[in-house]
Amino acid sequence: MTYATLDLLTNRVGEAMLIALTDRGEVPLGVVDTDVLGRALADADAIIDGYLAARYVLPLVSTPALIADVAQAITLWKLHVTTPDDKVKADYDAAMRTLRDIAQGIIRIPDATPSGAGGVQFIDRERPFTPENMTGFI
Repeated sequence: MTYATLDLLTNRVGEAMLIALTDRGEVPLGVVDTDVLGRALADADAIIDGYLAARYVLPLVSTPALIADVAQAITLWKLHVTTPDDKVKADYDAAMRTLRDIAQGIIRIPDATPSGAGGVQFIDRERPFTPENMTGFI
C-alpha cells in the first residue's frame, strides 16, 4: 500500500504535469509512465516509513490525510530530474519538517498504534541479596 496514489497526484497537479514528469522515453508516448511513478512513490514511502517507525507500528492500518499529503509532496520532488520550481521545493521542505515533527512526537497521527519506542525503559538485574538468601546474616 502506498501513501499516495496516481489519482491523488492527478488531482493535485493535473495529468499533463504527471505526463511531463514521467514520460521519459526516447519517443514520448503522451501517457503517465507508471513504472517511473511507482519508483517515486516507493521512494517517498521509504522516507516516510523511516520517520514513522520511530513512533508508530508499521504498516499503518489506513493512510491519514496528513501522510498522504506528505507523500504527494515528496513524490513530486522525486519525479523532477531538473531543479523544481519554488512551490515544489517549498512543499517538499514542509513535508520533511512535518516528518521530523512526527518523529519527535510534536505531531501525532490519530488512530495509529504507537510503537512504544519513544519512552524510557528501566531494566534492572536480579537482586543478588534477598531476605531468603541472607538467612543467618540478618
